[in-house]
Amino acid sequence: MAPSTAVSSDTGSTSAGGFRTAIVPAAGLGTRFLPTTKAVPKELLPVVDTPGIEYVAAEAAEAGARRLVIVTSPGKDAVAQYFQRQPELEETLERRGKTELLDKVRRAPNLLEVETAIQEEALGLGHAVGCAEPNLRPDDDAVAVLLPDDLVLPTGVLGRMTRARAEHGGTVLCAFDIPKDQISAYGVFDVEDTDDPDVKKVKGMVEKPPADQAPSTFAAAGRYLLDRAVFDALKRITPGAGGELQLTDAVALLIEEGHPVHVVVHREGRHDLGNPGGFLRAAVDFALSHPEYGPDLREWLRGRVEAND
Repeated sequence: MAPSTAVSSDTGSTSAGGFRTAIVPAAGLGTRFLPTTKAVPKELLPVVDTPGIEYVAAEAAEAGARRLVIVTSPGKDAVAQYFQRQPELEETLERRGKTELLDKVRRAPNLLEVETAIQEEALGLGHAVGCAEPNLRPDDDAVAVLLPDDLVLPTGVLGRMTRARAEHGGTVLCAFDIPKDQISAYGVFDVEDTDDPDVKKVKGMVEKPPADQAPSTFAAAGRYLLDRAVFDALKRITPGAGGELQLTDAVALLIEEGHPVHVVVHREGRHDLGNPGGFLRAAVDFALSHPEYGPDLREWLRGRVEAND
């Protein structure tokens, strides 16, 4: 499927289900991309000419976010700096008449307000999200969490999740319908149907179950619309394997306590930027749809594949 960053019609977020703050956990070491990530944060590696974190930030802005809290670790200042203005560079490009490049350089700083939270130790996704709690404002009844390794295509699922929260309340997660023989690699939802075939009520979650014991084929993806109650739950869960606090454990606790949790099933595409193989597939996919690079790349790939057959 061709990638798309176009604004979806699912952008409404002024309803009761809406949000204004998005959190992007970006504190990891990027070990699968070493040695590159010794110097360049994984989140800034370019998918063609745009880093993955900009695509994620744009998705949040399209869905109604006005603020982005990037959870970083010590030494990863470059991730937040990417969203700051570069007056000298902009002036140089403007003077040289590089209008198209100037627009690209200004694009990320104009998306939304960006601030950072620091995760001193890698203690799990739940811990990373909890580190952003001091950045929240009193009117942040819900926050979106977007994992920068996941590009969900086309954009728009956060808008659907917002509408589901407006209807059902509580917390709304994104899910993919995974083939059963692959389901054991995922966190899997135990669900029951609603009137909408793509919105399911969550009764529980199972982490990486054997395929024959999985309660469904609906697996967790990298988009969350969390009721603020999750931050209290994060304080009450215990560390799991490796001493990490898992976000799914906090959600499971809320379910036990009667907090409504639903999933929106996204039936289109995604790219996993968290490993080199997935990153390369994303780069090729995006490049093929690029008006400048696509035609030549498609011809080259066709010849390259034929040469190897």
